[in-house]
Amino acid sequence: MAYIADLRAQVGHRPLILTSASGALIDKAGAVLLQERADTGDWGFPGGYMDYGETFAQTLVREFKEDAGLMVAPVKLLRLQDSDLYTYPNGDQVQPVNAFYLVRLLSRDDYPVKPAETVRTARFPLTGQPPRFFNQQHAAMWTVARDYFRQHRAEIIR
Repeated sequence: MAYIADLRAQVGHRPLILTSASGALIDKAGAVLLQERADTGDWGFPGGYMDYGETFAQTLVREFKEDAGLMVAPVKLLRLQDSDLYTYPNGDQVQPVNAFYLVRLLSRDDYPVKPAETVRTARFPLTGQPPRFFNQQHAAMWTVARDYFRQHRAEIIR
């Protein structure tokens, strides 16, 4: 996050195009792991912005560990999102270019999450009503994850 903080120190709240990665960890019952965000109290998929020099996959692994306390690996790119615009509560404006992955759990070890980013994590059934999301991008990711699970349930159950 130091990269973005340094950048914001120079440009203030001006609109930026930033790259990010996030993931859907779907269990055999069709529930997906989400994080309750500390900044807004809304729900979202674990993930975040790239640090300089990182790949999408490296960002995804790091952010999942920071946001959800879990070690994961990307399995499949589900969607590249680039059409959303968002203004954070502090006034920062972004157009995030997000790589949204299906992920698999590598370790059941719990790592400490960043309390400034995550209040808690919870699983939500993809067959149910989605929670209140952080922004439209996360709502779109819910639809992608739900549709993927419906079409590929047998693969996830293995």
